[in-house]
Amino acid sequence: MEKFRFDGRVAVVTGAGRGIGRAYAHLLGELGAKVVVNDLGGSIEGAGSDTTPAQLVVQEIIDAGGVAVADVSDISTVTGAKHAVDTALEHFGRIDVVVNNAGNVRFGGLPNVDADNIESHLAVHVMGAFNTSHAAWPHMVEQNYGRIVITTSIGMFGLPDNTGYATAKAAVLGMANSMSLSAGDRDIKINVIAPNAMTRMGGAPSDGMDQVRKGTEQQKSDMDPALVAPMMGYLAHEACGVTGETYLAGAGRFARLFVGVTDGYLHPDPHNATIADVADNIERIKSRSEYYIPDSLMECVQRFMAHR
Repeated sequence: MEKFRFDGRVAVVTGAGRGIGRAYAHLLGELGAKVVVNDLGGSIEGAGSDTTPAQLVVQEIIDAGGVAVADVSDISTVTGAKHAVDTALEHFGRIDVVVNNAGNVRFGGLPNVDADNIESHLAVHVMGAFNTSHAAWPHMVEQNYGRIVITTSIGMFGLPDNTGYATAKAAVLGMANSMSLSAGDRDIKINVIAPNAMTRMGGAPSDGMDQVRKGTEQQKSDMDPALVAPMMGYLAHEACGVTGETYLAGAGRFARLFVGVTDGYLHPDPHNATIADVADNIERIKSRSEYYIPDSLMECVQRFMAHR
């Protein structure tokens, strides 16, 4: 039997009607959590709505012996995100876990990508994660307990045509870092997960709903979204001892992703440094032979200015 259970815990999972979010909701439900399955049911680009995906996943969890309710609010809005959290409070009396998984993708790169493309990604990935976390925050503070998991992507490293998506996915790293510092000494942990799995957003031929409707199981694959779920499960569990960190997960591999700063090059006379000094030492500046991983803005400044 799985030792890391969620009995007595209540979780909201956004974007839980398909793919990775569905796998998260199933795992939490199987392990005893009461789950709010949030999904607007929109297209990959974020347009439209459909209540079916969330309702199907709720029924799957109930049929498996779990407890779940559906919520089809648009978490990119303050009102919608609050409704998702309020649904947990109304049905189950508390909120312990928020898994921010909802997303959209609209491909576009320079010179053709426009501001609307960027804003549409920020609305779902960044503001959606902020809105649900903000709505849950006072309840987590009051009970001195909470787990928030925010979804990023290796898409943050960029493709020629994913400017908006990469921008939003990089932004949530800074948000999670700052949130974790806001939690202080409270038992509220905020971490980020970068899934590696095939979903409809990742180009999969099916999002799983066809198989559900036919009553058949999906063929197992190393890119199955369920293989991401254990990492989420740890970050969402009371045993989680990390905060403000980012982890990759999928296909049986789990790894840490971090932003580091190289020791770089220190000019002996800072007031007389020139462009030529930078050019002459660029390889040393770039070298990853020695680096540090700041836990906060202040730590970064202290390390960078340690020579003064």
